[in-house]
Amino acid sequence: MKGEFSQWRWVLSGVPQGSVLGSVLFLIFIDDLEDGIKNMFYKFADDTKVLAQVHSDAERTKLQEDLEKLTEWAKKWQMSFNTNKCKVMHVGRTNQKFTYVMDGQTLDTVDSEKDLGVMISSDLKFSNQCIQACSKANKMPGMIKRTISYKKPEIMVRLYTV
Repeated sequence: MKGEFSQWRWVLSGVPQGSVLGSVLFLIFIDDLEDGIKNMFYKFADDTKVLAQVHSDAERTKLQEDLEKLTEWAKKWQMSFNTNKCKVMHVGRTNQKFTYVMDGQTLDTVDSEKDLGVMISSDLKFSNQCIQACSKANKMPGMIKRTISYKKPEIMVRLYTV
């Protein structure tokens, strides 16, 4: 029918979580997230990182302004950052360890954090990653010992060596 247009309607449901379309729409939605951010900025899926070298109060202010811009973006698009999951990691022995605020909440400072399966520590050493991997590996023999009731030697050898 010529001249007829669709009517506006309220959308009362979203895209199913885990769907391909949901991921694509989310990436399109957050595409402009880093606009106006002055420091290094990284996005991976729904994970966002802002990195900066901060040696002075002016550099601290610049990083704080970036956090405020992210908060403004989130409010504008009716989205929010989970500030309980937002962390600050200070790297280097001479770091002044400034505090930062996001959406009125002071962000927690951490010495180490797991990121994409890798433990990152403020001293940039791998010891926490090694301890975590060793701990995980040590759990497996105990689980095998507790759950396998038929402990024939050739079966046990195969379980421990696979």
